[in-house]
Amino acid sequence: MEHVDVPSFQEAVSEYLIRHRSILDCISKFDEASARVNRAIIKAVTNCGCVKISASRQTFPPDASLADLRKYTASHLDGKLCPECREIVESELGRALFYMAALCDLLDLDLEHIMEIERSRLSTLGVFGLT
Repeated sequence: MEHVDVPSFQEAVSEYLIRHRSILDCISKFDEASARVNRAIIKAVTNCGCVKISASRQTFPPDASLADLRKYTASHLDGKLCPECREIVESELGRALFYMAALCDLLDLDLEHIMEIERSRLSTLGVFGLT
């Protein structure tokens, strides 16, 4: 089987980013895409009801170690996204990723490199790198 050179996600975004090539357009589209992700999740709660949010203060035992804190934190989510809501949220996240890659391209940054740096930072610092 012959190897086909598939462009990276960022290269593909660069090829198709025409209308919003201005950095100002790209920033506003990224912000809009992020808002649409939030809205899709909110609609899954308020319109569909496949997930519920039951939020309360996170409490931790006073003697819990930093490594054990994950055991005591909650996502505040009850339920799972239904197939329809999952598809919408995935689509909106894809659009947000598109504009994130576009921002990287316009700023001459390598998204895959940024992700690798962040992965390395997470594995090196672990819970101590979280803010």
